[in-house]
Parts: sequence; C-alpha cells; structure tokens
Amino acid sequence: MEKRGTGPRGEHNREEFLALVTKAAEGLVRHEGLRGLGMRRLASTIGYAPNSIYNAVGDLDAVVMRVNARTLERLHAMLTAAVAPEASPRTNALAVADAYLAFVGADPQVWSLVFEHQLAPDSAFPDWYAQALARTTDLVDRVLQPMIPDADERRQAVATLWASLHGLASLSTSRKLAVLTPESPRDLARLLVGRFLGSVEVGPARPGPARSD
Repeated sequence: MEKRGTGPRGEHNREEFLALVTKAAEGLVRHEGLRGLGMRRLASTIGYAPNSIYNAVGDLDAVVMRVNARTLERLHAMLTAAVAPEASPRTNALAVADAYLAFVGADPQVWSLVFEHQLAPDSAFPDWYAQALARTTDLVDRVLQPMIPDADERRQAVATLWASLHGLASLSTSRKLAVLTPESPRDLARLLVGRFLGSVEVGPARPGPARSD
C-alpha cells in the first residue's frame, strides 16, 4: 500500500505534496516576485500548516530550489523543442537562443528566481537540482559540439553564451535594454551567437512552444 499522510489531512504522498508546494510557490513568485514568497503565505495558499512544508520539503531555500529545478526542466523542454535534427548546427544554436529569450520573456519573474536566489555560503546544491541544471547545459553542449569539438573549449563556450544571454535577457525584462540600443533582444542575441560561432545566420525564428505551467 502506498504510504500517504504527508499533509495533516493525509491527502497526498510525498511526491504529490512536493508538486503541490512547488506549483503554489511558483504561482506566488510569478505574480509577486521573490518578495511574495514566504512560508506562512505558501502554507495558507495550499491549505496546510507551515510545519507540513518544513517536514516534507524543507525550509524556504529548499522550496525555492524546487521551483528553480522545475523552471530548468521547463526550459530544457522548450530548448529541446527548438532543436531540429535536420537543421545545421549553427541554425540550431540560433534557435536555442531564440527559445531561451522567448522562455524568459514569457515568465520573467519565475526565471529570474534562478539567479536571484542565493544559498548560504556553506550550503551545497542537492543532487536533484544539479541534475536539472546539467540537463539544460548538456543540451546546449550537444548543440555546440559539431562546431566546437574540444570539450574544454566547448564547456567554456556554454558558460560564456549562457552568461551573455542571461545579461541580455535581464536588461530586456527590466526594460533597460532600450537605454543602450533600439534593437530587439532577439536580433542582438542572434548577432551575439552568430559572431561567437564565426558568422551571422539570419532568417525567421521557428516559433517555440507555449509555456507550460
């Protein structure tokens, strides 16, 4: 028999309760940002006592990491959908950049939590979070592999492009990009990736899938 009783009413097993807490926390962040996420507020939203969250999920840092892991999984799905096996490596790299910006633009508050939240200096990321991050960066690594065969150089390229696109997306979602340039973030991202890979490939972007909540 499946063990139940994670919550005070015994309505969920642990995985169901984790999903309930994560989606509720994500909803609070989506509408109010990190400042809207507190343990009492979250407990009230799902109709459980705060101790139920502490016992099943952990403290607020653990809740945020659950939200961030889900965000990375959603991002991974969107980037995967953007890659076409029949397309050239450079076309796929540009499509991944397009999809990344589209993902950020559709859900900026939740996406920003991945970078805003900081663990205590003596804390480490749990394995399940590291795996969610690795799946996404590994996808970008595979896209770049035909153009950058050296593994160490490719690892640096993934980090460089990720950080650069993050900066571009941050300026765009905070509406500060217009202070620097009238160009769209997509045009700048494609210029960045194209120049980084040796040439610019232009053309319409393939539409990405709708955001999944």
